[in-house]
Amino acid sequence: MATHFWLRAESKPFERRTALPPESAKALLDAGYSLTIEADPDRIFGLDEYPDCGRAEAHSWQEAPEDAVIIGLKELPDDGSELRHRHVHFAHVFKEQRGWQDTLRRFDSGGGALFDLEFLAHENGRRVAAFGYWAGYVGAVLGAAHCDRLRNGAVLRLEPPYSFPDRGALEALVGQPPESAIVMGALGRCGSGAVDALTKLGVHGITRWDKNETAGGGPFDAILDHELFVNCVLLGLQIPPFVSREQIGAKQDRALRVVADVSCDPTSPWNPVPIYDAITTVEAPTVRAIESPPLDVMAIDHLPSLLPRESSEDFGSQLLPHLLEFDSDPNGVWARAFALFQAKQAAAT
Repeated sequence: MATHFWLRAESKPFERRTALPPESAKALLDAGYSLTIEADPDRIFGLDEYPDCGRAEAHSWQEAPEDAVIIGLKELPDDGSELRHRHVHFAHVFKEQRGWQDTLRRFDSGGGALFDLEFLAHENGRRVAAFGYWAGYVGAVLGAAHCDRLRNGAVLRLEPPYSFPDRGALEALVGQPPESAIVMGALGRCGSGAVDALTKLGVHGITRWDKNETAGGGPFDAILDHELFVNCVLLGLQIPPFVSREQIGAKQDRALRVVADVSCDPTSPWNPVPIYDAITTVEAPTVRAIESPPLDVMAIDHLPSLLPRESSEDFGSQLLPHLLEFDSDPNGVWARAFALFQAKQAAAT
């Protein structure tokens, strides 16, 4: 019997993306899978854009059949309920982030399982689907826009519904781009998006760093010589930080004014930018990390949601081939993801 996929509504405010855009839904149905779509007033795609299949009210996934696979993007509500289904989403728990044990215990008590999209990977470890390019693109534009505001003694503000119809509308936030910017992780998906955005904005002094340049370990004074620092490195191991409060405080003539921390993992012990301690939001995109001279951090953890249609269609096209193999690849991507879940769950319990 073919798997029943259930696309849930997102609980995170202002999240308009989806892992399952209409084209992917149609492909799953054509392949013989069952599908239920929850209503979601925030999703960029309306229910009328999806093919004819099961429909459900928003946030009703807990009533789904026991064997349904619940697909989402961001974390589930932190309500302590038992989790009995198989879930596919970004859970942000496998690197021991805040509350990770409580979340995994909910799966243990309910008998469910987690296939974390961040760790859904090929044998070589490369993720099968990622929003990285769009995260880098949006993060670099917002960082550049905040640099522009700071020159005039202001801060970046975004307006509801906190998303843009296309990249051109997003880029219009930037008046005068920063004179210089450094991108860490410039060769990856996220970094390439950041470099493309900065190039499109007309930033002439773009420094591109990747593994070779950071091999010696930080902190790196070169970062302080750029007006904008875009961090696109999501670490999987402990290394010296790229910047530190002590290093920044010792250099009063620094050029650095804005850090766009696209990787955005402040509660992880592996955070390479340990100068702030909480993510920022679309309502308040930046936080002041250093008072004098001012240094602000932008650390929104769902940046691609500001370009929801483009980023969802891209992500969905990457994930679809693997969803189509959900019932036919017992030793592949899904098996590796389940084995990782079991190992992390054992560590939590």
